[in-house]
Amino acid sequence: MSYQALARKYRPQSFAEVAGQQHALNSLVHALETQKVHHAYLFTGTRGVGKTTLGRLLAKCLNCKTGVTAEPCNKCENCVAINNNSFIDLIEIDAASRTGVEETKEILYNIQYMPSQGRYKVYLIDEVHMLSKQSFNALLKTLEEPPEYVKFILATTDYHKIPVTILSRCIQLHLKHISQADIKDQLKIILAKENINSDEQSLEYIAYHAKGSLRDALSLLDQAISFCGGELKQAQIKQMLGIIDSEEVYSIINAITDNDPKAILPAIKNLALTESSADVVLDRIAEIWFACCIYSFTQSLDAVNDIDVDIINNILAKISIEQAHFLYQLTITAKKDIALAPNFETGVTMAILRLIAFQKKI
Repeated sequence: MSYQALARKYRPQSFAEVAGQQHALNSLVHALETQKVHHAYLFTGTRGVGKTTLGRLLAKCLNCKTGVTAEPCNKCENCVAINNNSFIDLIEIDAASRTGVEETKEILYNIQYMPSQGRYKVYLIDEVHMLSKQSFNALLKTLEEPPEYVKFILATTDYHKIPVTILSRCIQLHLKHISQADIKDQLKIILAKENINSDEQSLEYIAYHAKGSLRDALSLLDQAISFCGGELKQAQIKQMLGIIDSEEVYSIINAITDNDPKAILPAIKNLALTESSADVVLDRIAEIWFACCIYSFTQSLDAVNDIDVDIINNILAKISIEQAHFLYQLTITAKKDIALAPNFETGVTMAILRLIAFQKKI
């Protein structure tokens, strides 16, 4: 049997299995329970947050043989067909590859035919913002007054490109980035089902690097399982993700706050030996300035990832909060210039020397 990626293997089969997005789930469940499902929905949000998944779940809720329900049985012929991507009345369209008006007209022509297998024909149009202007115009009338047996579900990562005339005809549900805690919980559930062990820090690293996308997290988990040979360990995950040695970064931070240019050279050489990315180094330095700013105002580390409070207090004992703000701004600005540097050491060294030079003037 061929291997199935975790993101496909563990795609939610009910609303209860969806991570986060409670605001969207509440809206859809209420509409289904009151039998007031709109004819057109627009799901927006970044990649991997559940747009297509919610679209398929809504199609299943509408076509389950137990009736329109917020809790499809996942056992009837229709539910099983949707789970297997073989339901004839769920028409999934990739707008990125079918942008032309003629293709849109072909879709609209077929709308006149009644559902073949289910209660509703559901058109799930992914990356809908890629449609041409002519395609959107062709879609307008049908989207406003489709047949009773037709539902439209549009999904996009860039709703700003969708004409306002289309937006006004849809119920819009924006799907948020999934929290690091929710991603970590999902990873634990999946690892338990796969009988794979992991330490807590490994899951923290994966959840953090997913940047709010559960699909990205599962792709990283796939990679981690392969890389680690079955059991996830912190050292191997750090190597896989290219996570830099915090001690070297803290050495650079101390050199900046102590106005000691000579101290940065050994740390940068060590980072160069690990083939670290200059952007990753500057990102980590920026995170530390950010942590100082947040902690100084809130006395909380809830918004900070993996930075010890003693380190923050040590930094704030040597620089003012105004300096921390300014150093943060200089650090993220340095990322624009780093690509022009001849090599890693030169780019990072000049960026850090600039921080030291300007820090003296504040």
